[in-house]
This record gives sequence, structure tokens and C-alpha cells, in this order.
Amino acid sequence: MLNETITHAERELYLTLFELAQQQPRAYEWLTRLPTWLNDIKDKANYAHAPAYQASVARLPTLTVNNVDLNSDVLTIEANLSESQRKQTMALLKQLMPWRKGPFQIGGQLENQIDSGQNEDQQAAPILIDTEWHSDWKWQRVAPHLGNLKGRRVLDVGGGSGYHGWRMAGAGADTVIIIDPSCLFYHQFMAIRHFVGAADSYKTHYIPVPLEALPEHSQLFDTVFSMGVLYHRQSPFEHLQQLKGQLVKGGELVLETLVIEGDANTVLVPHDRYAQMNNVYFLPSVAALIGWLEKAGFSDVRCVDVAVTSIEEQRKTEWMTYHSLADFLDPNDSTKTMEGYPAPMRATLIAKK
Repeated sequence: MLNETITHAERELYLTLFELAQQQPRAYEWLTRLPTWLNDIKDKANYAHAPAYQASVARLPTLTVNNVDLNSDVLTIEANLSESQRKQTMALLKQLMPWRKGPFQIGGQLENQIDSGQNEDQQAAPILIDTEWHSDWKWQRVAPHLGNLKGRRVLDVGGGSGYHGWRMAGAGADTVIIIDPSCLFYHQFMAIRHFVGAADSYKTHYIPVPLEALPEHSQLFDTVFSMGVLYHRQSPFEHLQQLKGQLVKGGELVLETLVIEGDANTVLVPHDRYAQMNNVYFLPSVAALIGWLEKAGFSDVRCVDVAVTSIEEQRKTEWMTYHSLADFLDPNDSTKTMEGYPAPMRATLIAKK
């Protein structure tokens, strides 16, 4: 029997936007665009793999879920999982590879849980989706510096599979909307949504579009995250203005991006590729990035974290079997990329509108 996870999740998204529009009329423009946004991501003419991804999500088995922990570094869905369910779930989730942002765990039970009719030795081992990125490490670096998310409306730009969005909901956000134009990531989110069910009271939603597709100057969000996006934008100032347009006055921007060492005038523009990525355009110094944010009209700009990306944080796994960071660094000097540029270093800045 096929499940209706995607249909139900999209209905909850519609209801959330409809309720929001009662208070904030600017949200009506989101509602009018929503059917197109959701239809386009399922259109085989746009995404050849879309029907296969939908089928993988629809065939996921229904489990008895005992607890969902959105505050765990490994986002954990504790559930009764038989061996046949494990095999079916593993096979379907692997059809949604590569899994880049996580980790997630499905299965396993609470300690001292009352027996539910199946003995412990009949329970299959939990499934650990060991993603390419330890996205939990980034969250550990960012979370201590955030304003209180409780009761806030949050936008997560370029949210990938949705790992950080789930963590935002776990931190108490009233509503989280993740956006990312990837068809694969959208269906990865829906696969996790299938097992999370209503455990987050449907506070966490996903719209499969880029930032520039949103209505401009919506001013709907108390906090906007843009993590790992800015360096992919050909016009970084346009990106900053778009982020600002989604924030309420006094709202908080959380910006994480690749940076280099240097003064306020230092910006690296890779000639061709950077760490084998052909869509990296601007890598400023922290001082230059602070200047960019101030020029874009943000205030109270501060850098809260700088970290060199390690091959332990981003690596090849069973769930992402392609090349990863270790393959993109100079084999003789890990402080440099294959192209001779400084190895990836990421800074997190927080600013107010």
C-alpha cells in the first residue's frame, strides 16, 4: 500500500501559509505561487528522476514510532523496525542517494521501554543514514550564538535534505520553512517527514524553490539562515538583499559561507574551479564580508565562528559514495585545494536588519 506522505505534508504547508496570510497579507502571494512551485518539482519534463523519487517515498513502510528527537545530533526516530521493514526502508532510502546533509537514524527503541509485543531480539538494528556532511558539527558551532528561536518564524535558505530545519524546529521555532530547488533534496526531506509524522506538530515545511523565486520583500521571518549558499551566487550583494527582504524589521540573519584570510579588501575569485566546484564565485575575508553586510544595510554584524573544514566533517560514506573533500585537496598539502587555493574555511556571521 502506498503512503500519502507528500500529499499530506504539502496540505499542511498550504494550511500554514493560509493561516499566516490571515495575519500577514503578504503571504497571499506565496499561496498563489505554491501550486506551481509544488507541481514543477514533480514534473518529469523538469526533473527526469522525479517520478522515481516520489515512488521511493510513497513505498516507505509505516512504522510504529515511539519517539522523535529533533534535538539529538543524530536526528533520531525511535521506532519498532522488523528485519523485513529494515530491508525495505534501506533499499528505498538508498534510491534517494547521495545523502549529503544529516545524520539521521531510523529505528531503535527507548531504553527500558515497555515491550510492545515484539521481543528485543526480533527488532532489527536501526538504520543510520551517515551522510557526507556532519551537519551536526555545523549546528554545534552555530546554535550557541543564535537568538532564542522559540516562537519565531524561520526561513532556511538552501536547506538541503532539511537536517538543519528539523534542528531549528527542535530548538522551539514556531514555523520553519526550508527552501532549496533540488528535486532530490525535496524527496529526502519527505522521506524523513514520513517517519517524523506529526511529532513536530507540522512546524517544519519545505518549498522546492531558490531564494530568488520567493516574492520580494515578504518580511515574514524573524530569523533567516543562509548556510553554504553565498559563494555559489554570481551576485553576492543581490543575495544579501534578497535575504534582507524576507526578514522582519529587527530580524536576525545567520550567514555561513566560505572565507579566506585577509583584510577588508581581500576577496578570492577562483579562475575556474575551487575544490573542484565550478560554481564558486566569491570568497571574501571575514573583514570584507562584514563590510558587505553593512553595505547591504545590516547592523550589529559580528563573526561568531571560523572553522577550517576537515576531512572528518565532510567525507565519503556508504550513503554518499562519490568524491568528497579528501579528493579535492592537494594530496601533498592539505592546506590547499587541488587548484592551489586555500583549503575550505567557513565563517558564521550574525547580523540584524
